[in-house]
Amino acid sequence: MADETANQGIPEPEGHSGIIDTDYVVGQDNITAKVGPFGLDIHNPVFMISGLVVIAFVAYALIAPDQAAAFFGWLRPALTSSFDWFFLLSANVFVLFSLFLIVSPWGSVRLGGTEATPDYGYPGWFAMLFAAGMGIGLMFFGVLEPTYYFGTPWGDEPLGVVRPFDENGDLIAANVAEARRMALAATAYHWALHPWAIYAIVALALALFSYNKGLPLSIRSAFYPILGDRVWGWWGHTIDTLAVFATLFGLATSLGIGAQQANAGLEYVYGIPNTTTVQVILICGITAIALISVLRGLDGGVKVLSELNMVLALALLLFVLFAAGAVGILTEFVTGLGAYVQEVIPLSNPFGREDTGYMQGWTAFYWAWWISWSPFVGMFIARVSRGRTVREFITCVLVIPSVVCVLWMAVFGGAAITDVIANPETSAVKANVIDAYSPELSLFAMLDSLPLSAITSTLGIVLVIVFFVTSSDSGSLVIDTITAGGKVDAPVSQRVFWCTFEGLVAISLLIGGGLTALQAMVISTGLPFTLILLVMCYCILKGLMSEKR
Repeated sequence: MADETANQGIPEPEGHSGIIDTDYVVGQDNITAKVGPFGLDIHNPVFMISGLVVIAFVAYALIAPDQAAAFFGWLRPALTSSFDWFFLLSANVFVLFSLFLIVSPWGSVRLGGTEATPDYGYPGWFAMLFAAGMGIGLMFFGVLEPTYYFGTPWGDEPLGVVRPFDENGDLIAANVAEARRMALAATAYHWALHPWAIYAIVALALALFSYNKGLPLSIRSAFYPILGDRVWGWWGHTIDTLAVFATLFGLATSLGIGAQQANAGLEYVYGIPNTTTVQVILICGITAIALISVLRGLDGGVKVLSELNMVLALALLLFVLFAAGAVGILTEFVTGLGAYVQEVIPLSNPFGREDTGYMQGWTAFYWAWWISWSPFVGMFIARVSRGRTVREFITCVLVIPSVVCVLWMAVFGGAAITDVIANPETSAVKANVIDAYSPELSLFAMLDSLPLSAITSTLGIVLVIVFFVTSSDSGSLVIDTITAGGKVDAPVSQRVFWCTFEGLVAISLLIGGGLTALQAMVISTGLPFTLILLVMCYCILKGLMSEKR
């Protein structure tokens, strides 16, 4: 492994690379201090502004929860109805740009220099990628989304597909096959190429300009080709502060969703009340576990938990696959992939659509959520992806995870839809997703239709909690790196601060409006950051042009 520079903890490039000559020294704007036993090494404007705004937001949501709930309730639909076209067009750009880089001559550029070698093998790399990138979301939406699209009566049918139930709730056999096919295609659209392209863009920009150009591991570094040394001034401060807000609220949404699902599972299996108070207690307890992981560091904390999660998730996936009928589910997977390929272009079209419930209520929210997560997931992927070529990097981050996500949705969603079709009168999935909308119960309702439901539901709760821990730990690592001016070896007490406030923001959003508040803040922070990602694509191209292929 390459030597690490003394002032930032980032490995020096190995072999030829297009180092950028700048007078900026990482940490030159930082404030270093000692508060009791805790050391501080913080970037002055970025840490101060983002930290104070977050504290003020938490105080507002806790002091005036009713007012906050009303504001968030207005904000979410206002943004999705006005900017749905912008989110869809931008996500399409990210996919096309990623695919272009795979086939372009620049795909042979190696991250970290021409002689760099990977820091992690494929198993550990994939485990960290999945746990950080999609964990809680797959658990929450794996059953909910395919089933909702299959039979929802609320006008959210993707591309106006026919519904399989009449007004009385009776099954219409002739419509089942097409409704099932479109449900899988519409779900795959939200979990395959588009979200992973968003992550790949940010991760590639960070890795290229840090490992190859010698710049700090911070979002602002990617904009050096167009801003030059101005990137170290207020232009850069603004970019990094937006990245902190996007990351923090994107994570808080996931943590809030995870707490709601864990609480729903505990009530479903063990009778523990499903209340905001219990969810707050869960967030506090799980954040405490995340703090332990933070103190253990990357290799002793996140890496170990990510690999544990991968094993548990695989075990649950295989159980559902065989318990629900492997042949039928695998057929569902192939059908879902084929339907996704056929429908991805119509689903990506932002104009002239009549299915506004799906496009605005689901797709626009999803793209904003993924974009809000992109600084966090992108930086985390960049941290563990040094030594890969651009082509290998994008292929692994883009294509392989897409296939696995579609498989997950086909297994969990396919098992749920099969139960709905077979038992339309008694299905717990239908009762909690179609007849009445209780999204946090969807996973446990599906597991209840299979053998050993108490064991598998408990395993599901454990998975949600461990995904919660890895997301919180990884997120605090990323936010700390940004607010420490790009240093990756800042004092651990700063990661403790951000890990704690991720939990507090999630609690504030739950109290100040629940799921609607969580989604509203994701969209409001994802919108300006979408502009940053679009410009980032151009900067990546400029950076690759100076690298040896």
